[in-house]
Amino acid sequence: MASSDAQSSLIFFTTSTLLIIFLIAPSFAQQSFPPKVLVAPVSKDASTLQYVTRISQRTPLVPLNLVLDLGGQYLWVDCDQSYVSSTYRPVRCRSAPCSLARSNSCGDCFSGLRPGCNNNTCGAIPDSTVTEMATSGEHAEDVVSIQSTDGSNPGRIVTDSTFIFTCAPTFLLKGLASGVSVVFFGEGPYILAPDRDVSKSLIYTPLFLNPVSTASAFALGDTSLEYFIGVKSIKVNDRVVPVNTTLLSFDSKGVGGTKISTVNPYTVLESSIYKSVTETFVKESAAMNITRVASVTPFEFCFSSKSMYSTRVGASVPTIDLVLQNGNMRWSILGSNSMVQVREGVLCLGFVNGCGKPRTSIVIGGYQLENNLLQFDLATSRLGFSSSLLALQTRCSNFNFTSNA
Repeated sequence: MASSDAQSSLIFFTTSTLLIIFLIAPSFAQQSFPPKVLVAPVSKDASTLQYVTRISQRTPLVPLNLVLDLGGQYLWVDCDQSYVSSTYRPVRCRSAPCSLARSNSCGDCFSGLRPGCNNNTCGAIPDSTVTEMATSGEHAEDVVSIQSTDGSNPGRIVTDSTFIFTCAPTFLLKGLASGVSVVFFGEGPYILAPDRDVSKSLIYTPLFLNPVSTASAFALGDTSLEYFIGVKSIKVNDRVVPVNTTLLSFDSKGVGGTKISTVNPYTVLESSIYKSVTETFVKESAAMNITRVASVTPFEFCFSSKSMYSTRVGASVPTIDLVLQNGNMRWSILGSNSMVQVREGVLCLGFVNGCGKPRTSIVIGGYQLENNLLQFDLATSRLGFSSSLLALQTRCSNFNFTSNA
C-alpha cells in the first residue's frame, strides 16, 4: 500500500500473462519468519488494458483480483457484495490504526451493521482514479495472505491478520477490470531467467510530491499521493524536442509535471508537447525511410512495419528519451514500448493527445512501463528505473513462479 508503512515498492511490467510485483511493509515483517520480498503474479486485462494482480483476504481466505493503481490512497475492496469473514474488524475512531491510515474522520451506520457499515468507525474516502469518482467508506482490518520469495523462486505464504484496508460500495468498481479493486506493492532483490539480477541495471532519479492533491476528493492542503518525476526535456533520436518547459514543472495550483500511471494504458501528453514530440518523431522516421500509413484510433501516427526491421528491443524506430534531473540521465523509450501493433503490418506510436488543459502535462502510461523495472523507494524519495529489460536479454515474465527454493 502506497503510504508511510511501505518503505519502497517495485513493479515489473510485461506484455505476456505474468507481471511481477514485489513488496515489503512492516506489518508483514512482524510475522514469525520475516520475509525480505513478497511476490504476486499480474496479468493485463484485454478489455480495459488495466493490470490485475491477485492476493487472498478474509477468513476463510478468498482470492481477490486487484487492479494495480499507483495513484490511489488505499487498498479498497467492495464490501457491499458477499463480504463474509470471521476476522473482519472495523477500525475505530481515534485508534492507533486510524492514525496509521491518516484519517481524522468518524462515521456511523444508519442501516444494518455489516462489513463496510459500522458505528464509531474510522472514515475513509476510497477513490477510483480510472473514473475519477470518490465516495465515503470505512477503514477495517482483516487477514491478508501473499507469497514470499527469495528473489528467484516463490517461498512460503505470508499472512498478516491486521492488514488495514478500506471498504467501498459496489458502484466504485465501475470502469475497472472485472472483479477487481486497487492495491500497491513494494521491494526486494530481482532475479529473472536466465539468472539476471536486474536490480544492478537501475538508475535513480528523485521522486516528487505534487503540492496539490490530484485525487477526486481531497482536503485543502493535501499533497498528491501519485508518483512524479522531474523530466527536464525530451529528445527523439537525440534531437531536442521544442517544448514549453514551464509545463514540465508544477504551477501554484499543482498543474503540470510528469507522473507515472498504471491505469492510463498509454502515455498522455499535453497538446503542445504532443504536437512537438509527434512532429519530431515523424521527421526522424521519414529520415529512416519508415513509411507512414492511415491512423488507427486511438492513435494518430501509424506506420508500415514492412518499412522497419525487428530488434531485440522492438521495432527499429526513433528512440524517445525523457531527460531527467541532471540532464545526463535518460529514461529511454525504445520500439518495444513506443510502438503498438494494431493489426497485421501496422504499428502505431503509443502516445495520445491530452487535449484541453490536462492536470498533468506528461502521464507515463502502462504500455511505456511494460518490461521496465521500476523501484519506488519511498524512504529516500527516489525512483530506480532500468529502461527496457529486453536489452538485458530478459523480460518480466521470466520470474519462476513454479519451483520452491
